[in-house]
Amino acid sequence: MGHPCFPVLRETGSMVRKFERAFTLIELLVVVLILGILVAVALPSYLSSVKDSRHKTANANARAVATAIQALFVKTGGTAYNAAAISDVNITFELGGSIPRNPCTGGSSLSTDYALTLTATTATLRPAAGSTCDASSLPTITLSK
Repeated sequence: MGHPCFPVLRETGSMVRKFERAFTLIELLVVVLILGILVAVALPSYLSSVKDSRHKTANANARAVATAIQALFVKTGGTAYNAAAISDVNITFELGGSIPRNPCTGGSSLSTDYALTLTATTATLRPAAGSTCDASSLPTITLSK
């Protein structure tokens, strides 16, 4: 008798028969069924956590932009949010040279990836929702005098 992991060759008459251990079709179907159930349970949870992380990152990045706007407001003497010194270029400079990427849209432009409204007394900032985020989960940040 041979080792169970290796096929055993036996000679019967003039023919050589090979006995092998293999999985049956039913065993393979059961494994595929179990994997399908695991994917059906895990995939919605994974997609939900990815969407949640996009929302949280977009919110954090918008707060960073709002902090830069507030810093520029203070640097310009706190007179008006729509002062000439509070521009896209100066906000970018205040953030270290680049606008944080909005994970909901994939871009990092103040004009397209964030809705920024500057008036004399308020600054309103909201990350754009894009196609991968819910607009209701993204806050509107309002800075006022």
